[in-house]
Amino acid sequence: MDSIKILNSLRESINSVYHGRPEIVELCLTALLARGHLLLEDVPGVGKTTLASVIARSINCQFQRIQFTSDLLPSDILGVTVFNRDKNSFEFKKGPLFANVILADEINRTTPKTQSALLEAMSTAIVSMDGNSYPLPVPFMVLATQNPLEFVGTFPLPKSQMDRFIMRLHLGYPDTEDEIRVLKEQGLELAEARIQPVLSGDEVVALQEAVARVKVEDSLLDYIVRIGRATRDSPRFELGASTRGLLALRRCAQATAYLAGREYVVPDDIQKVSVPVLAHRVQVARTFERTGLVHHEDEEAVREMINSVEVPL
Repeated sequence: MDSIKILNSLRESINSVYHGRPEIVELCLTALLARGHLLLEDVPGVGKTTLASVIARSINCQFQRIQFTSDLLPSDILGVTVFNRDKNSFEFKKGPLFANVILADEINRTTPKTQSALLEAMSTAIVSMDGNSYPLPVPFMVLATQNPLEFVGTFPLPKSQMDRFIMRLHLGYPDTEDEIRVLKEQGLELAEARIQPVLSGDEVVALQEAVARVKVEDSLLDYIVRIGRATRDSPRFELGASTRGLLALRRCAQATAYLAGREYVVPDDIQKVSVPVLAHRVQVARTFERTGLVHHEDEEAVREMINSVEVPL
């Protein structure tokens, strides 16, 4: 399997429909190859659903969109056990979570109980119901969205649950040229329908396994640990990066190297993904908060912290 050629085709397939910043597509592919889930924080209507749908179509996988609401129950997404009169026995009816690519729309609008059910399934890739375990399909990826500007009627995710997402991304508005392209194309649904699969789910799994074999030198593992400790030791942070966060940073650095056509990680791979991997896991201390910043001060704090950590030669 010519991975470079396939990955380039995958980029082209996604970019043919999703007209946004190229680095967003690159980070989505990074998360996919690193076996992670994404948290997309942005205002409505900037292409989150389109992005998730196109990724699923491009890898020939099943896509499900779940609209999270305040009355959504865990069984509504996981499934439910029902009695089959014909067989005179109980059987499990799988919920919409049993798909390869899931768009969990407005995850902060549902109750903590339903949020926890989703995040547990994301972590274990298994749904447990009535004493039985049901494995989720592979590959499996959740793209959860939330609007960072509206808080009325929402249930914000605590840091312990946000830690389950390998990255947090902000799509932002498209630039002028891309927005004109969107207006010209008009029917984005038709454009999505024309997407032809570039690779299969099995090939995605093979790529994920290849990413796990990308070499990370001990000096770079030390660099990752020093980045994590810098967030824990600095008075600027009330909460530093967890060990899970550092594992995610290593996996994303491996995926970044693989996407660049290398079988080894360099410091630049770690630096490229440090902010989207770590920023949502830390908490800036109140005494260090700055007035006048728009949003996501945690990202700026992580970026400045990374620049202060010595890079291995």
